[in-house]
Formats: sequence, C-alpha cells, structure tokens
Amino acid sequence: MTPNASGRANRVAPDGSLHAVAARGILWGNRGALLDERGRLARHARGLGWVCCVLEFHGRHRDQWRPGRLTELYVLDEPTALAAGHRPCGECRSADHRRFREAWTQTFPADTTAALVDRRLHAARLVAPGVHRTYEAPLATLPDGTLVEHDDGAWLVAGKRVLRWSFEGYGEPLVRESLPGIVTVRTPAPTVAALAAGYVPLLHPSALRAAD
Repeated sequence: MTPNASGRANRVAPDGSLHAVAARGILWGNRGALLDERGRLARHARGLGWVCCVLEFHGRHRDQWRPGRLTELYVLDEPTALAAGHRPCGECRSADHRRFREAWTQTFPADTTAALVDRRLHAARLVAPGVHRTYEAPLATLPDGTLVEHDDGAWLVAGKRVLRWSFEGYGEPLVRESLPGIVTVRTPAPTVAALAAGYVPLLHPSALRAAD
C-alpha cells in the first residue's frame, strides 16, 4: 500500500481500523473528534453517531485534521463504511438516510429516531473500545453489500460472487460457493438486516468491474 503524503491515519478498513494510505475512496465520514490538542490520533471513536458522507456537498470546504473538530475519515465505499459501523448521513445523504431507516425499521420498528439507530448499532459494532465485533453466519443467508472475512482478507458479497476488498478497490472475484458455508461476518448484524430488507449501498466502481 502506498502511504498518503500527510501521514494521517484517516483511511478506514472494514474492521474499523484506521490507516495512512494514499487511496481515498468515494465517501468520507466521522466518529467524532479523535485528535488530541497536538493533532495526533488519540482515540478510536467519540460518541455514537458514526456517519458516512459524500465527498462534495453544496460547495462546502473543511479545514481538515483539526483538534476539537470532527475528524475526517475516508472510506472506499459504503459497504466498507457499513462494515466498519457507520451509517448514511442524514444531511448530505438525506435520501439514502431515509432508505436506510426504512429498511432498518422493518426489523427494528421501535427505532424511530437516528439516536435509537445509533444506540443499537453501537452495541452491535464494538466488543470494547477499538475492538470491532464479528459473528458467524451461513454465507448463503447474507445479502449483497455484506463484508465477510476469508483468506486473511475482507470480501464483498455480490450476487453469485464475492469480491476481494482493498483500499484501492475490489478485485479477484470468486464464486460464492468457493468460500466455507459458515463465514465470519464483518458488517454489524443490524446493518445486515437492513441490507436484507432492501437497502442498496453505494459501491466503488471497481465492484461493478470485478463482478462482470
């Protein structure tokens, strides 16, 4: 992996870890203010509202990587963000946020506010601070957009295939049946339920090329 010029660990992997790599991806998001007063990464997250956003919105510009402000984190695409525990932003991605909430409430009808969604999602995404939760499930039951672990890497479930994830994009497709019947799932279980209920995440263009 090529390091980014700034040396900032602001690229998100599917396991929620942060890395200083050059590839930026097609979305950004945040987990609150993560820097100490000297601008060093000091925490994994702060607060429950982890969101993912579009890179451009109404011409706004941000002075990035500043202590005391939301810390900008970049992700390959939405399945990556969802796996790491984020959800669509209710402002810059309002239509996607509504679609996500509609799919979410099919399984969790009591979660009538974003705060309730965030509370349930937070319980499902972390075992401890900085330690993301995984679980085992039959691969055949997982919807498209889910990220699973296989062969020391992350793979995107995409129809009849799974696609190897990297910071630069997806590649090396395998037929779904080539993986074990039971897999380790990286995407939080409530988010998988939303995907199964019909939420369609925004994919990196390489996913479409690899799936052809």
